Amino acid sequence: MSTVISTLGERLFIGLQHVLPQHLVSRLVHWLARVEARWFSRRFIRVFARAFKVDMSDAEQPSLDSYPTFNAFFTRSLRPDARPLDDAPDAVLCPVDGTISQAGPIENGMLLQAKGSQFSLQSLLGNDAELAQQLDGGTFATIYLAPYNYHRIHMPLAGTTQSMRLVPGRLFSVNAVTARRVPGLFARNERVVCNFTTPAGPMAMVLVGAINVGSIETVWAGEVTPGGGRDVRTWAYGLSDDNATTLDAGAEMGRFNMGSTVIVAFPPGAVVLEHSMTPGTTVRMGERLGHCV
Repeated sequence: MSTVISTLGERLFIGLQHVLPQHLVSRLVHWLARVEARWFSRRFIRVFARAFKVDMSDAEQPSLDSYPTFNAFFTRSLRPDARPLDDAPDAVLCPVDGTISQAGPIENGMLLQAKGSQFSLQSLLGNDAELAQQLDGGTFATIYLAPYNYHRIHMPLAGTTQSMRLVPGRLFSVNAVTARRVPGLFARNERVVCNFTTPAGPMAMVLVGAINVGSIETVWAGEVTPGGGRDVRTWAYGLSDDNATTLDAGAEMGRFNMGSTVIVAFPPGAVVLEHSMTPGTTVRMGERLGHCV
């Protein structure tokens, strides 16, 4: 009986997401998260921190009252010593705090979303066929950021920007229930695809939007979403281009204003993931995700 109730609850949860005005709701959250009225922001922050049991001990500013807006609290920085980086020369660093959703090989241009469910790498990359071909046969990791996690995104390897692509789409939740029940979830949601040149070859980092994700930022472009429009937008950077940005391993590359998912993908024969990186594993930014071959 409990299984039936759980299944019905999941179907209702997914059904509501289909009928919700996802972008309108997310834009409202975007506005509310930036309200500077102290009576509102302090209450919003305290209710959220209590509801999600947010650990502030690692924050650079541990006092909840030190944040002028909810978004400032949500994208808070950490103490410099809070996330030591694995210093092995061949280390591939975990880019975020979160939970491994899936990780493993990219086979025949497909990535595993959930048990029995796959989705297309090329679709995920906004139909960038060239990049998809370069990464096919490689490895990937999908990492889910819960509301209580640290929400800045860092570089797994040193890299230089090659391109950035804003792909419009839906804004379904990206939690485990939705991943099981919405086919092609990560290739359907709005996302920002960042392509880097690294010592291990090309590396894609896909920042996936979700319901209530007010915006996605990168350090070189600022706020990329909400971008508006229905067309894919691409920014190209050459290695010698003044607009290209080079970032060290562990450096901040972006942030979610509200939580979501990061998918990182590497080319064939370049990276071996740690055996511990299995679905449900809790990870922290800076620890070893894998190693370069």
